[in-house]
Amino acid sequence: MKSYRLVIDCPDKVGIVAAVSKFLAEHGASIVEANHHRDTTAGWFFMRHEFEADSIELSLEAFKDEFAQLAQQFQMNWKIVDSSKKQNVVLMASRESHCLADLLHRWHSGELDCNIVAVIANHEHLRHMAQWHGLPYHHVTFAKGDKQAAFDEVRELILQYEADTVVLARFMQIFPDVLCQEFAGRVINIHHSFLPSFAGAKPYHQAHERGVKLIGATCHYVTGDLDAGPIIDQEIIRISHRDSIEDMVRKGKECEKQALARGLRSHIEDRVIINGNKTVVFD
Repeated sequence: MKSYRLVIDCPDKVGIVAAVSKFLAEHGASIVEANHHRDTTAGWFFMRHEFEADSIELSLEAFKDEFAQLAQQFQMNWKIVDSSKKQNVVLMASRESHCLADLLHRWHSGELDCNIVAVIANHEHLRHMAQWHGLPYHHVTFAKGDKQAAFDEVRELILQYEADTVVLARFMQIFPDVLCQEFAGRVINIHHSFLPSFAGAKPYHQAHERGVKLIGATCHYVTGDLDAGPIIDQEIIRISHRDSIEDMVRKGKECEKQALARGLRSHIEDRVIINGNKTVVFD
């Protein structure tokens, strides 16, 4: 079913839900999902409505023109998205294959409703995985010391494929701040949830030595602050004294796959609204 997704955030005040509901009802919109959240601390309101596209007589452009007047009245940040227009997604990877393989499988099986258009990597050995799925694979060499040329090439590829979203599927190079700003809210990363407690090399070894009882993974938007962007999703699993470092690495990878896949799905379904350094996620 083709639908439209109306996503809004604005200063909180009485009457927002009533005004939007009245507008949709007057145009015959058949709502299939409605979500609201009020941030009492920030005084901000968040809304996501999804309704059947065929239930309204207006074209999408006409809807935008009319709704813009209501949006101005409530000082809304808003967008309306046609669900039939799938996002173009570029995946980026390094050596580890588990997140890349998982996303490609979910996409291939129809679980992720997007267009994965290319894979970019700073190593060559995952090429066969992309090619099996019929995807172009771009190996970008990152020279030690000066990585500007490599990131210039990455930027050109992102623009070439008209990527709406970039997923760092265990891509182990730090995105420069200039790209973080240019593609703000469009680059998704995954990392182990030990940060900042176990930063640096061999985090699972550090956690094992500390005797942790929980490990996990965090899916977040990429910002200029390393691994500190707005969180989209997280996954955890319990650990016991019986678990070796190898067990923790294996279980950690499962957490990474699940958190990244859920985070990406929420993002491409327009369920995530960035609120400063936090997010509102309508699941």
